[in-house]
Amino acid sequence: MRTLFLRFKSRFGKPAASLLLAATVVLLPAGCGRSKGPRKTMIQNTGSDTMVNVAQAWAEEYAQVAPNVSVEVSGGGSGTGIAALIAGTVDISNCSRKVEPKEAEQARKNTGKEPREYLVGYDALAVYVHKNNPLEEITLDQLAQIYAEGGKFTQWTQLGVKMPGGADEIIRVSRQSNSGTYVYFREAVLGKGRDFRLGSRDMHGSKDVVELVSKTPGAIGYSGMGYATPEVKTLRVARKAGEKAFAPTVRNALNHTYPVSRPLYMYTLGEPAGEVKKFMEWVHSPAGQKIVVKSGYVPLTGSGAAQ
Repeated sequence: MRTLFLRFKSRFGKPAASLLLAATVVLLPAGCGRSKGPRKTMIQNTGSDTMVNVAQAWAEEYAQVAPNVSVEVSGGGSGTGIAALIAGTVDISNCSRKVEPKEAEQARKNTGKEPREYLVGYDALAVYVHKNNPLEEITLDQLAQIYAEGGKFTQWTQLGVKMPGGADEIIRVSRQSNSGTYVYFREAVLGKGRDFRLGSRDMHGSKDVVELVSKTPGAIGYSGMGYATPEVKTLRVARKAGEKAFAPTVRNALNHTYPVSRPLYMYTLGEPAGEVKKFMEWVHSPAGQKIVVKSGYVPLTGSGAAQ
């Protein structure tokens, strides 16, 4: 540490003795304050809220496999991930629905690259009710009558359910319109040409849907099966009245008996290279697919985890 004495001149150009100041300067050793070691490669990964849990688990595990790589995960919905892909501001986009042709065309125009699709697992889209709800199973048509525009079910007694405490109104919990889960549920459950009826409580995240249902006795909602908690009940679902209803499990999703199962995708702009390619290969490996199972989702058939 050195002390420097600074002498200033007055406005007339003469030294001003009264302005003699002492300044303490700390001289740091060479290299002090600089980062040590090689810089990490950053992979930006954003999109589907349904996939946030498994994506974060992949990122954490991969940090042990490749310490020189950091996978930065964020949610916001499949629409958010696709928008980032179109803008060319993300390395990998997570989607619980397919990229539409018009979206792929926008990406090509903006970036000059074709979106590359990767199937990375499956999700059984669970139907949740409060843990005290007596209902155990439901059909696709009954779900449509609850959620679709023009649907006739607004009270639990219409489903033959007597709610504890006498609260009979069905509180519909849904997702925001840019969610891939919202789009898939509309297509798979409501059917072509039908839209959601107004008045539902639309949540921004998959976890938010389950939390609201857990706190609302008369609520029903849909979300990924990996978000189940002890405070909610998942209903068995039948394709039609009179047919057997199945629970949202890995086994039932793999053998296609659960009727509301969907693929989960990752998208890159063009063929991935370098560390992004290595990460995608690892996601498809038995080690990566075991993370899918641990996170409550369905692995790719043919992977070690699927067995």
